[in-house]
Amino acid sequence: MDAEMFNELLESVRQGKDILKGERTASRRFYVNEINVSQLRSRFELTQNKFAQMLGISVSTLRNWEQGRRKPEGPARVLLQIADLHPEAVLETTNS
Repeated sequence: MDAEMFNELLESVRQGKDILKGERTASRRFYVNEINVSQLRSRFELTQNKFAQMLGISVSTLRNWEQGRRKPEGPARVLLQIADLHPEAVLETTNS
């Protein structure tokens, strides 16, 4: 890494630190819409057991999501977003 790239990286880290401390405003923000898992399951017309099986998760995990005790993270959140926007893709994939 050359000196110019290093200095850009260092400045970026400093800016990130200032943003986290509230001393600087971020130039952009990303928002992810939360999915109502219970409503999504209802749209699929599946029981908790069947929906959990389709997603490859435990029923207790699904219940925690539906009752707001936990939130889906990482790949599970992405899968739920896909299921919300393109239910046919999830059904086609999980029924094969």
